[in-house]
Amino acid sequence: MHPSRREFLEHALAATTVALAGLPAARGIAADARSEAARPGDDRVRMAVIGVNGQGRWHVAELKQVADVDLVAICDCDPAAYVRLCEQHFKNELRPPEYVQDVRRLLDRRDIDAVTIATPNHWHALMAVWAMQSGKDVYVEKPCSHNVEEGRVITQWARKLGRMCQMGVQSRSMSGMRQTLDFVKSGTLGAVKAARAICYRQRNSIGLVDTPAPVPPGLDFDLWAGPAPSDVPKRKKLHYDWHWTQLTGNGDLGNQNPHELDKARWGLGKQELPRRVVSVGGRLGYVDNGDVANCQVTIFQWDDALLISDVRGLPIKASVTYGLKGPQPFTGACNVWYGTEGFAVAPNYASGAAFTYDGTPLGAWSGGSYRDHFANFVAAVKSRNHADLHLDIEDGHLSSALSHLGNVSWSLGEAVTPGTRPSLAAADPHVVATWDSFERYLADNPIDYATTALKLGRELVIDPRTERSTDDEANRRFGREYRKGFELPRV
Repeated sequence: MHPSRREFLEHALAATTVALAGLPAARGIAADARSEAARPGDDRVRMAVIGVNGQGRWHVAELKQVADVDLVAICDCDPAAYVRLCEQHFKNELRPPEYVQDVRRLLDRRDIDAVTIATPNHWHALMAVWAMQSGKDVYVEKPCSHNVEEGRVITQWARKLGRMCQMGVQSRSMSGMRQTLDFVKSGTLGAVKAARAICYRQRNSIGLVDTPAPVPPGLDFDLWAGPAPSDVPKRKKLHYDWHWTQLTGNGDLGNQNPHELDKARWGLGKQELPRRVVSVGGRLGYVDNGDVANCQVTIFQWDDALLISDVRGLPIKASVTYGLKGPQPFTGACNVWYGTEGFAVAPNYASGAAFTYDGTPLGAWSGGSYRDHFANFVAAVKSRNHADLHLDIEDGHLSSALSHLGNVSWSLGEAVTPGTRPSLAAADPHVVATWDSFERYLADNPIDYATTALKLGRELVIDPRTERSTDDEANRRFGREYRKGFELPRV
């Protein structure tokens, strides 16, 4: 970093509405089939939301404000989630959306044109495929898949059936982010050959128990488990903590960082999987029922570009400088793109700014809301053109697969001593800066490496054409075993 860059960022970004000190945390149906089921004189898109115990509540809140949407049903295997939703969003309405517990019964209905999916990750692909097979368009939360193979299967079904299928990375539709990425790709920054996808969010221990999680009254656990094993997992609570186990979630590399991985890949202009991947990290600092990394750096290498994913779930105690902020410790999620003539920073979902390396401002952009992404999906449902989607499922697959590749590399790794670095892109200055900072961050936290090991993942070699590795063990982890009755249909 040139000394003047930090000075400039401390002053100029505040003036361009991009507050980089103490960043806030971000928070198909075929045309003939649809017309057959449509009501005369009503061209509203009739929608249902599946999964409303978490992110799905945002789906409901935004869809209520999108023009031409008729929200007709809510589906969740936990009836209490529907009750809470109604108290929050439909308390004063005489006819709230109908409740359906079993997603299979919901998808049988012909009065629904499209669904949004905000279930645990292990359900995303199967539910999306079932919905498209039943004649419905699909908006599916990130990651769109639970493993590498699933994303390609969803894409194949979307193309075969002519369905609209969009992934829920809401920044794709926000005007400030779209303008930032237009600038990144404009050539003004020179050749953009490196990007960072950053997630610095503290994730506390979920606790350690040797008993099954309590199942909420009325919840249909067989439906909750779906493709996963039918045994109730051992942990303190069932909901939300599914993120931190491999059977149902993907850690923060597959939770928050698909947002940042998608924007990083978008700026690099890469429409295929990388050729090499390696991941280093661990579930460090505490022992609990989770089995995914809470601290993890992953390097993705194409022939002419690098993407660095940096996930930190323990407290950030020291100042972190990537040209992102002033002297306060950075927390949150953001992106950086490095060109030969300058760089760009996006500190949240809706804004960005760009600079030369001597600190000269090149531009700043801001604007947009979550609602924009849902409105874009509805517009594509009406146009019947998947090119109108801001995050078509193929792009969603590629960005989701990055997180899965990193997790596969890490899962195949071996315990190493702190300070061990992979050989991939070892001399690249952005990679070196990341390792230097990551090792300082680990040193700032009380970690017993004999109890919670740091793992150096296996370097994976990928063929982008086949989306397979040269490593057979890795390829087996690109998919999963599906429970009987919940197998993923293949094209």
